Amino acid sequence: MTNGSRIRDSRLARRIASADEAAALIPAGATVGMSGFTGAGYPKAVPQALARRIAAAAEAGERMRVSVWTGASTAPELDGVLAEADGIDLRLPYQSDPTTRREINAGRMEYLDLHLSHVAQMAWQGFLGPLDVAVVEVGAITEDGRLVPSSSVGNNKTWIERADTVILEVNSWQAEALEGMHDIYYGTALPPRRVPVPIIRPTDRIGTPYLHCPPEKIAAIVETHAPDRNTPFAAPDETSRRIAGHVLDFLRGEVKQGRLPENLLPLQSGVGNVANAVLAGLDEGPFEQLTAYTEVIQDGMLDLVDSGRLVAVSATAFSLSSERVERFNARAAEYRDRIVLRPQEISNHPEVVRRLGCLAMNGMIEADLHGNVNSTHIMGSRVQNGIGGSGDFARNGLISFFLSPSTAKNGAISAIVPMVSHVDHTEHDVDVVVTEQGLADLRGLSPKQRARSIIAHCAHPDFRPMLEDYHERALRASPGLHTPHLLGEALSWHTRYLAEGTMRAG
Repeated sequence: MTNGSRIRDSRLARRIASADEAAALIPAGATVGMSGFTGAGYPKAVPQALARRIAAAAEAGERMRVSVWTGASTAPELDGVLAEADGIDLRLPYQSDPTTRREINAGRMEYLDLHLSHVAQMAWQGFLGPLDVAVVEVGAITEDGRLVPSSSVGNNKTWIERADTVILEVNSWQAEALEGMHDIYYGTALPPRRVPVPIIRPTDRIGTPYLHCPPEKIAAIVETHAPDRNTPFAAPDETSRRIAGHVLDFLRGEVKQGRLPENLLPLQSGVGNVANAVLAGLDEGPFEQLTAYTEVIQDGMLDLVDSGRLVAVSATAFSLSSERVERFNARAAEYRDRIVLRPQEISNHPEVVRRLGCLAMNGMIEADLHGNVNSTHIMGSRVQNGIGGSGDFARNGLISFFLSPSTAKNGAISAIVPMVSHVDHTEHDVDVVVTEQGLADLRGLSPKQRARSIIAHCAHPDFRPMLEDYHERALRASPGLHTPHLLGEALSWHTRYLAEGTMRAG
């Protein structure tokens, strides 16, 4: 046994290799499924060794590239180094790395942006092609060869099952008490053999705490001791506190109207400073005995667990700051009764999200007057990150919130526009739009009514007159009055600026 007894199966201990030796098993042109979700549980050593190999090939005049599938975003030690080496041909399903983003937007890397709940099914259907190699970080290997998942699960189950060859990284930095926190469900299947997912409460356990891999598929095991990419969260500022206040007021009203129970319904929260501020507001608010069925456990959610307000959390990964990581690792055993980590095809499963009635809170880049939301692109063509799991929850949750400051670039750009430059979430999937200016409840409103509500409650005062003027002229001159638009002018809103940096609509 080695790595502090993290590799407890003596048969597999014989397959320990260096990162360079493991990377040499990945052929040029291979499709590689790697672990990792929001900077948690990604392989730390093999991708860097693979990047060195790609760079050496380039120096020798040879071009070597691979396709990379993950759970979601990873870290500079994976996405960053491979993109810098010009080593990625195709990337899916989500990324947040600046070098990867640059390569995608320059046209040097293909990118397939997918709903996260769909990835495993697409892989099994086969139209993405074969999966040659899986590189998966685990926390330990048991005496009988079972794999203790790491700080994220993501698509690891599918990668291990689909890949011809499996490379494991056993990371002794991960808390040993993670063992037992996971719930890996092996009951999924493609139609017509698909059956209901039997989850009726966020912490229902329906699987096993371990990943399974036939030992003959494991070609190499690399020992590591390296931290996840920690996610720094800014302290809530006045803008994010105001957004959080509007959300809390809305939830109080829903409880008063009898549309939500006093402990609400399971929360889902996207990652980011605004979402984290909403969670901080919940920690100071009136609601007790909360639950969450979400993708990611970030700082605010862990704080809710610690305060006792959040009694049950289901997710697929962590996204924590350095301080919260230290806290979690020191107390991981205490969290096992309240936290469950699942494969993302289950954490984001539309059937389960709809059954539980999740309250979906996600960020956006911009929203238009009728409630369409762009959460991925700048100026319609430059991708930022990806849709991630927001679509899984927005379309299937009981109430779908989209949150953003009303302006960007120090007030130069409005986040409320006549027509979004790229549509990720249609008006049919958006229930509530929130900025620091206020909250627009769009449920039950026609397009014209939505426009009036969004302008009045969400637009910044600097841009509100322009939006009102646009809407009034569209009502007079649009070729149709169900969803009135002046198409050329609506799209030009994104490209025309006044000298002082503010956007004009006229």
